[in-house]
Amino acid sequence: MNISSAVVVTDPEHLQEVLQSLEESGLCDIYFHDEKGRIIIIIEGEDVNEETFKLKQIQMLPHVLSANMVYSYSEEEWESASEYLQKLSNDVPEILNDDNVRAEDIVYKGHIKGYIS
Repeated sequence: MNISSAVVVTDPEHLQEVLQSLEESGLCDIYFHDEKGRIIIIIEGEDVNEETFKLKQIQMLPHVLSANMVYSYSEEEWESASEYLQKLSNDVPEILNDDNVRAEDIVYKGHIKGYIS
């Protein structure tokens, strides 16, 4: 599952019409809008392809001047990053995992590996 946020821009005089089109489209959820014609939406999809398809459909709605992805979260990316971070956690010097060592007693000398006394 992917979740992304996007900013949709329209002219203020078409704001209500674009809000209604977005609501009726079923492509996204409206999170916020202002009187200047800026609309924050949330798009969900099974993968990036589905999200991209939905964003392109939103871009083609009448009176939409622009619609751009701002933030994207992917469960697949998190799983990959989680595995990588787990591997890195084994490289943490033992002193940093020792509950008997006070943080103020650790002397950092510019590089974490091999330079902690």
